Amino acid sequence: MTPTVPPQLETESPVTTESPSAPHASSAFLARVLSPSLPESHRTIPFSSGASWIRKVLAFAGPGYLVAVGYMDPGNWATDLGGGSKFGYTLLSVILISNLMAMFLQGLSAKLGIASGRDLAQACREHYSRRTGFFLWVVCEIAIAACDLAEVLGSAVALKLLFGLPLLAGVLITAMDVLIVLALQGRGFRLIEAFVVTLIASIAACFAYEIFFAQPLWREAVAGFIPRAEILRNKEMLYIAIGILGATVMPHNLYLHSSIVQTRAFGTSVRDRKEALRYAVFDSTLALGFALFINAAILVLGAAAFHTRGLHDVAEIADAYKLLSPVLGASLASTLFACALLASGQNSTLTGTLAGQIVMEGFLDIRLKPWLRRLITRGIAIIPAALVIGIAGENKVTPLLILSQVVLSFQLPFAVIPLIQFTSSRAKMGEFVNSRPTIVIAWVMAAAILFFNAELLWLIFHSA
Repeated sequence: MTPTVPPQLETESPVTTESPSAPHASSAFLARVLSPSLPESHRTIPFSSGASWIRKVLAFAGPGYLVAVGYMDPGNWATDLGGGSKFGYTLLSVILISNLMAMFLQGLSAKLGIASGRDLAQACREHYSRRTGFFLWVVCEIAIAACDLAEVLGSAVALKLLFGLPLLAGVLITAMDVLIVLALQGRGFRLIEAFVVTLIASIAACFAYEIFFAQPLWREAVAGFIPRAEILRNKEMLYIAIGILGATVMPHNLYLHSSIVQTRAFGTSVRDRKEALRYAVFDSTLALGFALFINAAILVLGAAAFHTRGLHDVAEIADAYKLLSPVLGASLASTLFACALLASGQNSTLTGTLAGQIVMEGFLDIRLKPWLRRLITRGIAIIPAALVIGIAGENKVTPLLILSQVVLSFQLPFAVIPLIQFTSSRAKMGEFVNSRPTIVIAWVMAAAILFFNAELLWLIFHSA
């Protein structure tokens, strides 16, 4: 039986490479307009449908963690710390809802990549007019710049806390991240994934230590996961809540995930792709569960270490670093906090450069040498960061981190709406098209994002 494939794939020049699991069907699925997403890593990691369950899980373990690092980047630190110190455990509900939304949307992103053989940027270029596609590319580049600004500033702050380096010097040092990405990707995509997972484990260990000494009020923390109407009425609380949403559900991660799931050499029949999708969704859901733990741990740390002790205005990461050890009575608390921040920034820059490559190639069909692509992506982050530090000064870093996350939240609909539209189209997805309940949930999420953004704008301008 010939599997259902998107019509646009049937008309393209087929690729002769075929999968043993679907020898008569793979050429249509593997067809591309020009070249595959991330061509240097495309289908380089073996995945056998005849392997054991655990081997399949391990074969697909990785893309979810690359996506998850964007959900625990330095931008999250600023918003979560600010929310925890100012409002206690109240905004834990926002973190929970944001992570559930992220799990759902990343599942749709993985579905698009596995079912259609396109990443989200490629799908946008094929579906929309050139003018609309160019607009979406510009919006996505703004989102990546806002995210990279947070990551570069976070890494620079960590270097300052650990080694006393000026922030501007720290920003310039982050340019070396380009070399790290090139070195790792040149040795295989698996090495990038292993490096990222190692850094995530380090961050989790640091926060486990912090939480142990912070001794949170667990009953109040559990109650904080219950949403409250107060969040919508309080402008300051809503501002941080939308910052958490923007820091959690990252627009460029939807582009990233739809591409990196294609690094697995799964079979191309409908059955094989459905199996690959199950393991991809399991991988991303588990990884985002770790992101939920780390985000909640940052806010709980802010609430337990500062809010309950009457320190309600500890929004600056540097202030938190100085206060943690004396407040908690743990000598390593501040050092581990800074180490976790550095690991978070390094992790996020790795995935940010990959996302920049995917977006540029997908929207514009521009193929550049890997080192040049990385330099352009890193330059988009370093130049604004250097200007921000030079103009606003080092004391304005944390407010700018929070602002960058709010900007991300406003960019989110421009990635979410096309993703829902494409995965709900039978012409593009074939048998993988979203079910009616999935479509309803997805559009409700999109509407909620638009509502929260509009509510924040109204509160800002109404009180101005």
